[in-house]
Amino acid sequence: MVGTPSPQTISTKQLWRSTAVRLRSETIKGRGKQPLPELRNAELALSVETGRAAIDALTVQIERLEELLLKRVGISHQFQVLKTVTGIGPILALTIALEVGDIKRFPGVGEFASYCRCVDSRRLSNAKKKGEANRKNGNPYLAWAFMEAAHFAIRYLPAARRFYDRKRRQRNALLAVKALAHKLARACFYILRDQVPFAPERLFV
Repeated sequence: MVGTPSPQTISTKQLWRSTAVRLRSETIKGRGKQPLPELRNAELALSVETGRAAIDALTVQIERLEELLLKRVGISHQFQVLKTVTGIGPILALTIALEVGDIKRFPGVGEFASYCRCVDSRRLSNAKKKGEANRKNGNPYLAWAFMEAAHFAIRYLPAARRFYDRKRRQRNALLAVKALAHKLARACFYILRDQVPFAPERLFV
């Protein structure tokens, strides 16, 4: 469930492989249910309609599961403080809370960031790259969660957007998002350890 492709993403890829036509996910989901120029072909329209039916059916089941999980976990203070972080909504907070468990099991923020796969695995000697450590160490679900949180933070937190833009000028877009994910993971360590709400003015100075 968490970290898997959405139904509309699967339908979009299947449609592209079968017809070489690329459609936006909004088209596949049928937002507004309005006829679109891309769907004038009868076979293509039928393919999209069957995709929409599958999406609707799966969405109902996903929402049922999410509702149950949120009822079980949503009362924890750990879950509540994580939701104060811009970019972390209920599902990401749920994922992080469950995957982290007891924050006290991490000796420090560096170990936590490493467990979240937010730390570069390169081995250096005399400032030169000599190889890479095992990049599969750590928790893949936390890595996914903090990358997702970084994308949302870029959209909704101006300070995060400025940080991302600065890093992107120095590197590339993917590394800039990873740098922001690392910063958010470090912030979450202190938020969980000290049980305090998110303070963006302290994170982006």
